[in-house]
Amino acid sequence: MSAAISPLAPRTYAELAPIAGVRLATAAAGIKYAGRTDVLMMVFDEGTSVAGVFTTSRCPSAPVDFSRESLKGGRARALVVNSGNANAFTGRRGRESTRLTAEAAAGALGCATGEVFLASTGVIGEPLDAGKFSGLLGEMAASADGAGWRGAGEAIMTTDTYPKLATRNARIGEVQVRINGIAKGAGMIAPDMATMLSFVATDAAIAPGALQALLREAVAPSFNSVTVDSDTSTSDTLLLFATGKAGGEVVEDAADPRLGDFRAALNSLLLDLARQVARDGEGARKEIAVTVEGAVSDASAKRIAMSIANSPLVKTAVAGEDANWGRVVMAVGKAGEPADRDRLAIWFGDVRVATEGERDPAYSEAQASQAMQADEITIRVELGLGDGRWTVYSCDLTKEYVAINGDYRS
Repeated sequence: MSAAISPLAPRTYAELAPIAGVRLATAAAGIKYAGRTDVLMMVFDEGTSVAGVFTTSRCPSAPVDFSRESLKGGRARALVVNSGNANAFTGRRGRESTRLTAEAAAGALGCATGEVFLASTGVIGEPLDAGKFSGLLGEMAASADGAGWRGAGEAIMTTDTYPKLATRNARIGEVQVRINGIAKGAGMIAPDMATMLSFVATDAAIAPGALQALLREAVAPSFNSVTVDSDTSTSDTLLLFATGKAGGEVVEDAADPRLGDFRAALNSLLLDLARQVARDGEGARKEIAVTVEGAVSDASAKRIAMSIANSPLVKTAVAGEDANWGRVVMAVGKAGEPADRDRLAIWFGDVRVATEGERDPAYSEAQASQAMQADEITIRVELGLGDGRWTVYSCDLTKEYVAINGDYRS
């Protein structure tokens, strides 16, 4: 975990009230970090629905494989997360660690191992000694309570400089429900689903199939639209748990109109968490929001926006507060998507710096430079080809990123 808190950290942290049917506990097992918590256990009441999306990496971690299998049952009683070791590329020993952890959690709760979900984050390729924390799970299950959301966010941090927390309220018909979420991630961030983990819980009564459909829809403009360094982790996991304790009829279909307010709240919460991840990018000093408009499709707009947001030249220009729109042109051109140089327009903040394939006639270096001094940099590109639009969130690239990752295993 980095020593200094990111300058983009929130001024205050969200206060997450308890979710009925969810209890949390943390512990310090000394997996990698001394003097801090590194294990999280979330305990769910019987009947809790679960949905999940995972990394598309062809080299997934052992916990990802395990949780994918558990997800087939659609029900959850426990989540166990460790930080400091990703339990990825660990072969047979990695699978043994997941088995030992799941059996310990299931034994503590009297449930099936298929109702247990696991996630790990940290160094890849180092064997994980699950014995360091599996023996703690019984005590953690017994002591878990509903008030530990901030502690949960802190326990899953690695190079993060602050915990990512968010909460929303919504209605399903006449029933008031709450959604709480935590996330971790600072480097190796370019989710394809999501070293990005996020765990969300609600007291809403939603069947597993409907919950899965809602989550898949919500992840596209949120976690799948953030990038710190273009690298997709072996461990990316996003899980959504619904305890049903708010009451009311169980919603079976994601298209049910009663879910409109809940859908909007879930989408808002996930985007909030995703942007917190981007703002805590390793060494970041500025958040970057890239919006591409006028593309031939939303998918094309997203690929172009990702090309801009992932460009080291664009990211270093932002770090240096250099309004170098030529680098944006470069990133648009290399994306492999339809684009017309002579229709292109580019804005930094509210300042249009290029139009119709050349520098804006009214271009002002002073105005453009002032726009680049903000903590939040918006880059907008108009392609003039269609109605496609997408926004991607990223951060600048600084010397600190190299320093953090140059000695990550040390």
